[in-house]
Amino acid sequence: MSNTVISPVDNSAEDVYVEDIPRIGMTFGSENDVYEFYNQYGRKSQRQISNVDAYGIDLADDSGIRPKATFDLMGMQVAGSESLGYTREDLNNYLRTKRQCHLVFGEARSLLAYFENETRNNPSFTYSMQLDNEEQITNIFWADPRMLIDYALFGDVVIFDTTFCTNKEYRPFGIFAGFNHHRGVTIFGAALLHDETVPSFKWLFETFLEAHGQKKLITIFTD
Repeated sequence: MSNTVISPVDNSAEDVYVEDIPRIGMTFGSENDVYEFYNQYGRKSQRQISNVDAYGIDLADDSGIRPKATFDLMGMQVAGSESLGYTREDLNNYLRTKRQCHLVFGEARSLLAYFENETRNNPSFTYSMQLDNEEQITNIFWADPRMLIDYALFGDVVIFDTTFCTNKEYRPFGIFAGFNHHRGVTIFGAALLHDETVPSFKWLFETFLEAHGQKKLITIFTD
């Protein structure tokens, strides 16, 4: 092992080779440390999520199970997470890549392209997005200039409906609607939600009021 750099080290250090990526000039306490590092790095390069595990992870993610809980659940099925062949970081990276692909090719990307185009054509167009702790889009709200004007005129009574589910994830599509002076239906805003939980609705109603200049409605009908 003539190419190995072995230098005197501080024995009080808890771990000499704390880095997990090889680089030129790394120092080790002994040849045994070099061998152990080589084995650890080799195992990390070979880690991968199998198609079977990926299917289980996708099912858990689609069911709304958080990544940590998914990793623990997958570990329980093989008598311990150390037997999985991948780490929790690998699972997070897999989900992050999956969501980024969905963002590029899916409905979220199409909506963003639509929003950008509408904003360029009319600065009064407004939209808001809520992100989760991994900076992924969860809830989206938008209102065009016609919706803003109609709410200012006819927004005392609002109907809010989330019964429409328009995509394979069954994410609720919500509409704020009302009636104009001709008793015709008019739209005050629309939203694509991640779920129908209290935090999502709280964000949506606060965003709706902000978009409409904090003009509060008098009555709201919803199921």
